[in-house]
Amino acid sequence: MVLFVALIVPLPFTWRRKLFTFVSESPIVAKLQYGMKITFIFILILFIDSVNRVYRVQLELSVASQSERRGGAAVLGGSERMEVQARKFYSQRNMYLCGFTLFLSLILNRTYIMILDVLRLEEEVKTLKGDPATKDKAASLQNARNVGEIGRLKEELAAKDRDMSNLKKQVENMSKEYNRMGDQISQADTTPKKDR
Repeated sequence: MVLFVALIVPLPFTWRRKLFTFVSESPIVAKLQYGMKITFIFILILFIDSVNRVYRVQLELSVASQSERRGGAAVLGGSERMEVQARKFYSQRNMYLCGFTLFLSLILNRTYIMILDVLRLEEEVKTLKGDPATKDKAASLQNARNVGEIGRLKEELAAKDRDMSNLKKQVENMSKEYNRMGDQISQADTTPKKDR
């Protein structure tokens, strides 16, 4: 319950973001979360065992009450009946405690995930509205992402420029060769006519 209250206590946005960043990235907290998961697995096993015990005690009580109704001798005396009732009470108590603990763990996990989503959305809203501190941070993150892409695009552009200059040289050479061959053919065509 203390963890749940700590999750939902109203804090300023920057404090809350720092707190959840610490919780998300801290190796100590990660180990604690791992230990809590193992603990909740054991609590689940205890819950299943307590449900089984409640079922067995209930069967025992129903068999005893059916035999008393049929007119048989009292199967369970006063102290024996109190002992069975006590076992039923303890089994039900354990079942409820384990069940509520498991339910609380689910609520804590879901609340934590929802608060992280809210923080992410608040940061996006601040970025879109134009908060200068958030804008600078988002811009630096965007620039860091774009630096590699810009370098790659510049290399591709330089390669395409080299290809374009090579193509221009080839076109010029082909044009010169075409003109030279055209001149040779036109000279060859004009020379024999003069001889005739």
